[in-house]
Amino acid sequence: MTCPMFAYLEQELETRFNLIKLWNHSTSKPEFFKNHSSFIKAVVGNTKLGADAEMIDSLPNLEIVASYTVGLDRIDLDKCKEKGIKVTNTPDVLTDDVADLAIGLALAVLRKVCVCDQFVRSGNWISGDFGLATKFSGKSVGIVGLGRIGSAIAKRAEAFDCPISYHSRSKKPNTNYKYYSNIVDLAANCRILIVACALTEETHHIVNRKVIDALGPNGILINIGRGAHVDEPELVSALLEGRLGGAGLDVFENEPEVPEQLFALENVVLVPHVGSDTEETCKAMADLVISNLEAHFKGEPLLTPVI
Repeated sequence: MTCPMFAYLEQELETRFNLIKLWNHSTSKPEFFKNHSSFIKAVVGNTKLGADAEMIDSLPNLEIVASYTVGLDRIDLDKCKEKGIKVTNTPDVLTDDVADLAIGLALAVLRKVCVCDQFVRSGNWISGDFGLATKFSGKSVGIVGLGRIGSAIAKRAEAFDCPISYHSRSKKPNTNYKYYSNIVDLAANCRILIVACALTEETHHIVNRKVIDALGPNGILINIGRGAHVDEPELVSALLEGRLGGAGLDVFENEPEVPEQLFALENVVLVPHVGSDTEETCKAMADLVISNLEAHFKGEPLLTPVI
């Protein structure tokens, strides 16, 4: 296991396998790999630390990488393919939680939920009413990436009578949502832009200055994908200068570091990468990781194979 994760997952892995915790050996990784590489056959990683080329090359008997997340950006997939190493992830089980949070962030930004909370806690309500916020229902929503999570977000936004449009690599069949082949055009034609695509070389900084400026001073950016989807310095500048109306962010470029300029902005809601962090979903993800590992070592088909 590459780093600390859900306690239940660690416990179950220790029960079923000979679990080695990499973080207990972080001060001497070369020595660790020298002493343990011959008998490590599986790696369990997550969004913080997966399996890069260096690690894979250091483990000559590695057979499978099981990711405790749906994202694969921390795994060198090309190296795994080259060496015949299987890869699994945890799709579907976290879709609802991440989609729920995306809508929650949009509501929190537009309805100023966090600012209202502080207004009450600070005793300011005694001195007068809070003021007005902005309606969410009926606002146009643009989604970057109409995969499992993007589709779940669209379904939820539709319940609020929000017109839905999207950008992806290609137009999706069996949907009536308006498709934009250019993300700048999508941003220019929606009030709320939600980033829900996978992080790849092509989607790195997909939300750049042009996209932010197209979204404009009345627009809201919601990111529940990966921090590197957004050019963070450009985002900070746009918010400080009033070129963007607000943002709801679950992910950041250099987690757990967050730009301090965002802390004082009342039109920004910040949460610490908790999109899938509920008891129910974390347990389901852990069970899926374990089931994939057990299937592999029993010679049975993997439940959620990537490679």
